[in-house]
Amino acid sequence: MALNGPVPKNFDAENADNLEDIEKQFAVKAVEHMATYWGILEKVKGSSLRLTGIDDEIYEHLKKDFPEFDPAATINEDEMKSKSGKERWRNFMMQYEKRVKDYNFGTLVRTNPRKEYDQEGTIFVPRMQFYAVEIARNKLGLNDWVYEKAQKEKATESSA
Repeated sequence: MALNGPVPKNFDAENADNLEDIEKQFAVKAVEHMATYWGILEKVKGSSLRLTGIDDEIYEHLKKDFPEFDPAATINEDEMKSKSGKERWRNFMMQYEKRVKDYNFGTLVRTNPRKEYDQEGTIFVPRMQFYAVEIARNKLGLNDWVYEKAQKEKATESSA
């Protein structure tokens, strides 16, 4: 079964074989995405990075649908994943169903833009939520510290 293709209509998740293996494969993909994104942030300032071809549109849509969202604040997972939070985010994400590849594929996002990925500060979200959050953070320069830290460490290593 392809992980990033559509699920067959006759797929019965409740009785599928090797569910644990499938879950592990999804987890591996999410961790690979996280590591790739972090590696990019270390090489390119977030403020000059584009995650999709429609970053500006996604950012404006986020500001319109979630005016209370503060990209610099720590994400409240309980609020985001509450019944009303899920509904608002689902309505937001569905507008990108045919426009953003793997828009609903699970990935990881940091709850706090000032911290690295870690066990306590990382949550599992659909890819479109990741894009909305990280596009906003990048536009505001909130991820530039990752690049600056990596460049400082690189300079220290090369002078040693």
